[in-house]
Amino acid sequence: MCETRTMDSNVAELLSRAATQEPDKTVLSEATTGRTITCSALDDLVQRVVQGLSDAGMVAGYRVMIATGNRIEFVAAYLGALRAGMVVVPVNPRSATGELIRMLADSGTRMVIADPGTISSVREAAGGLGEAMEAAGYEPAARPRIVTVGTTLSPGERSWDQLIATRGRPVPSRVDPESLAVLLYTSGTSGRPRAAMLSHRALLANVEQVAQVDPPMITGRDVVLGVLPLFHVYGLNAVLGQVLRQKSRLVLVDGFDPEGSLDLIEDEAISVVPVAPPVFAYWMQVPGLEDRLGPVRLVLSGSAPLDPDLTASFTARTHVEVHQGYGLTEAAPVVTSTLCSKVVNPRSVGAALPGIEIRLVDEDGRAPKDEDGGEIHLRGDNLFSGYWPDGADGPDADGWWPTGDVGYLDADGDLYLVDRLKELVIVSGFNVYPSEVEDVIAELPDVDEAAVIGVEDPMTGEAVVAYVKSTPAGASDNLEDVVRRHCQDRLARFKQPSVIHVVDKLPYTPTGKVQKGRLRATERRRTLGLLE
Repeated sequence: MCETRTMDSNVAELLSRAATQEPDKTVLSEATTGRTITCSALDDLVQRVVQGLSDAGMVAGYRVMIATGNRIEFVAAYLGALRAGMVVVPVNPRSATGELIRMLADSGTRMVIADPGTISSVREAAGGLGEAMEAAGYEPAARPRIVTVGTTLSPGERSWDQLIATRGRPVPSRVDPESLAVLLYTSGTSGRPRAAMLSHRALLANVEQVAQVDPPMITGRDVVLGVLPLFHVYGLNAVLGQVLRQKSRLVLVDGFDPEGSLDLIEDEAISVVPVAPPVFAYWMQVPGLEDRLGPVRLVLSGSAPLDPDLTASFTARTHVEVHQGYGLTEAAPVVTSTLCSKVVNPRSVGAALPGIEIRLVDEDGRAPKDEDGGEIHLRGDNLFSGYWPDGADGPDADGWWPTGDVGYLDADGDLYLVDRLKELVIVSGFNVYPSEVEDVIAELPDVDEAAVIGVEDPMTGEAVVAYVKSTPAGASDNLEDVVRRHCQDRLARFKQPSVIHVVDKLPYTPTGKVQKGRLRATERRRTLGLLE
């Protein structure tokens, strides 16, 4: 029997309900520090955040950036900002300063919450925001306020303890579920990363869609591994959202370590393990893996397709089921799951979740014939509201949204991914758009042209490879090192090229586009040992 629920209008209401129904249940624990917090204590902490934001002059609609690792304060800040009617901008804590400046400027963030791992980059980004905007021809923005978690203060900053000093009165949650809840930067379907606008309606709809899957992904009895980063939609809504909805316990882990994660699974009796595909390759190298997953009933994988042979080898060795799905930031994120399949085929990403429709469209805008592939279009309440700030490129008037991915459906409705219309590279489950990396490389005066592609990588799924042509006066002898250092300064680690080739020329089509297919073919030949 499904639980009867009234539809929430604010994501923070998931916690409110949990605190009312199971106040003394531990909902979060931190693997590194051993800290734990119950539903009622977290609800009180969230209310203190609401008051602290109000005392700081923050009002509904203001953007709050969270630049921390997986920790209790992230969850409290996230839910507190949402309960106060604000918009959360979760960012990768390993973002380079230049990336943070761009996201601060683009989102109009008014406050940033940082921890010891991010405070230096956040301070640099906040300090350089005005100059960067002026250089781009924009009016300089007000410097965002900085709240520090677990680190010393600089002038003008406030500490987390100061932010949560007063509990204050409960405030009503927003009643309009279409209100913007989260801005998540993603590659979208074109060019540089843009922020997907996710409403409370979209986030809550996907939480409910996942909750209707039978057998369930997560139940109230489960202990869930929280190794997926909370700044990523998978960790934020598919994991944290479901944990709050089901009143489970989430063990927060800041960073993946193969041996350490297995120790944690044993020590905490973790029963559900949501991970990204690269985890399996790392775990398969661990001696005695088959004896380390005793408490686990289910492994869930998303972010990128799994190698079916690797999955089969993992299950044969560990006797643990692996279920995968297909999702996108713009879908909040889960679209399909093999838990929804009538018969599981390891080469598919499963069938659509309840409440989500999938259709395929060919180049002429029609349904493809028979089992031909087509672009995947989606419709459901979980879809985003378009890209920030004006809602561009969102679902059409009938609610359909083109994903840019190509696939086909079998007779049972299972989806098989074939290709991408966009040139997205997925590194360890994170999106990298080649044009963003190319733009950064092109900033160097010694670079004439750059082309970036993705290649298969046994540990990260894909890796970034850059082809660089120098200017006639360029320092070609050390250009590779110059490019590498520049990318380290300007890009998050997962976006940095693993290999940089300095070439005399790039292959072009007759219409002047770089033939990236030829570059990918060159890399395949190199992998096969057919090139020096």
